[in-house]
Amino acid sequence: MTDQMQYITLASRPTGAPTPDNFAFETAPIPDPAAGEVLVRVHYMSLDPYMRGRMDAGKSYTAATQIGETMGGGGVGEVIASNAEGWSVGDFALGMFGWASHALQPAKALRKLDPNVAPLTATLGVLGMPGFTGWHGLMEYGRPKAGETLVVAAATGPVGSMVGQLAKSLGLRAVGIAGGADKCALAVDTFGFDACLDHRAYPDAKSLRAALSDACPNGIDIYFENVGGKVLEAVMPVMNAYGRVPVCGMISWYNAGGLGAGAETTMTVPALWRGILVNHLSVQGFIISDFFHRLPEFIQDVAPKVLNGQIKYIEDIAEGLENAPDAFIGLLEGKNLGKLIVKLV
Repeated sequence: MTDQMQYITLASRPTGAPTPDNFAFETAPIPDPAAGEVLVRVHYMSLDPYMRGRMDAGKSYTAATQIGETMGGGGVGEVIASNAEGWSVGDFALGMFGWASHALQPAKALRKLDPNVAPLTATLGVLGMPGFTGWHGLMEYGRPKAGETLVVAAATGPVGSMVGQLAKSLGLRAVGIAGGADKCALAVDTFGFDACLDHRAYPDAKSLRAALSDACPNGIDIYFENVGGKVLEAVMPVMNAYGRVPVCGMISWYNAGGLGAGAETTMTVPALWRGILVNHLSVQGFIISDFFHRLPEFIQDVAPKVLNGQIKYIEDIAEGLENAPDAFIGLLEGKNLGKLIVKLV
């Protein structure tokens, strides 16, 4: 085994969309675990849209990644050295290992995994943070009822596909929005959406809104917000009275700054605010890390449905730590199909 680990740091803060120059590939000696720590060889690491926000210096819900600091993120791997009670070499762990081949972590910060119960990669997607985000946001803030209509964008991603499939299982009409005809076909044929609109086929919010009105003849009761931009502008005027809008992301604005500063939009704040008021809408932003105490409940509810095939998922696997920056840039451009994961081992 090599005595060097590899990791990727933030070399500079991006202006607009990230480029490969914003990242640096580094090496360092593999550390030894101190008391209470374990050393993990990372097998798979997750790439997620929230990482773009951490590349900016502005105020957000979590600390920004500092220049020269390892890019953060979740991963799964095998324990190769342990100095912690209850952890042995050969155990598998889930943790915030970052963009790195190895990670030294306090054992108390890790979750032990059984690879015989579910694939390791599933804990980064359908049974991990993205799936949990979709489940919690829909069930807690969407308050779905049979016969209602739900709309979710990025419908074939790990969050959107979870939201749509759960909605269908509860008797709702599920309408997805995705980028490209192939993704829309996947949303309907694989994930069971009633309809899916290709946002790239509509030049502006007005034309997308007209298509949404046709796809949602009874209006929209729940809009699961994870993209912002043109989709948000199209959806809001179609919302029904007493509709619910769980908000977990705004990927279309991330490259314009941590809070969407400078993003082009034709929907003014007064128009948006008035729509929320006159339609009695419930809009709830949430950060899933505040609710990890509910993770066991999520696993208990959703894991059997994943294992029996009731809830389907797709993974997009990139090979090699050195390819993580390009894969991440592609994620922000919508080039991935399903949950984006980097395979290291």
